[in-house]
Amino acid sequence: MSFDTLDYLFDLRGYAILRNAIDPQHLAELNDAFDKFPDLPYMGWYGNVQRLDNNGLAGLELQNIVEGGEPFEKLIDHPAWINRLHLYCGEKGTYVDGLFIDECFASVRRTGGFFPIHSGGQNAIVRNQYRMINGNFRCGQVNILMAMTDIGPGDGGTLVVPGSHKSSFLPDEVRALYQNRENYKTLPEGAIEVHLKAGDVLLFVDALMHGATERTNPGERRAVIYRYGPMWSKTRHGFEYSEELLARLTPERRKILRQDPRRLPGTQFGVLH
Repeated sequence: MSFDTLDYLFDLRGYAILRNAIDPQHLAELNDAFDKFPDLPYMGWYGNVQRLDNNGLAGLELQNIVEGGEPFEKLIDHPAWINRLHLYCGEKGTYVDGLFIDECFASVRRTGGFFPIHSGGQNAIVRNQYRMINGNFRCGQVNILMAMTDIGPGDGGTLVVPGSHKSSFLPDEVRALYQNRENYKTLPEGAIEVHLKAGDVLLFVDALMHGATERTNPGERRAVIYRYGPMWSKTRHGFEYSEELLARLTPERRKILRQDPRRLPGTQFGVLH
């Protein structure tokens, strides 16, 4: 199997940047969808989208955002990343070949918002692990973070510690950042802030130590995050995709959200090999 420079950087650093991945028209459609969303209370629902903030310090999060309209549906199998995701975490070429989105949400971070540093390869959690075996990527989860606005200095950008997806242990001083809430804004040595232009995408394995700096600028940082894993995964928060959504998707997109055909009484299947 041959690999390109982005594959090399993903293996080396745990992340890669896809510049101008989302075209201007699609980007405008996504931001228009953001603008039209109602101001939901925490745990409030709008259709099959729920406001479910993961961390109160990080800002507003709209979970199951793929149900938010066609602009979000078009992200499911976006050509800028879908083939790479199939290679990295879709167990390509095996009997369980296929992808699944186990979490998808929109994030709005305003002044003062940040996200504590977390993850790293030291716990070897299967769901977010990084593995390269016999020339094959076998990652548990790979994230696509799409910038809906420019994310530069002071905007609350994503933090990463390059190479930490391969770490075997966590230094005591870094462990303290995990455990002591007063230290949440302290960054571990080696952490860098990733700056993106609207339409750029940060692709990273979830085993990579990551977080977000504090937003000090006025206004808001908008991003959409889709987390991909092997097709045998399940949604992180237990969301069920609506039949209305599944009915209007292309077969390729529907397969990523739900593996069909389902084996129900009365249905016919071929012989298993």
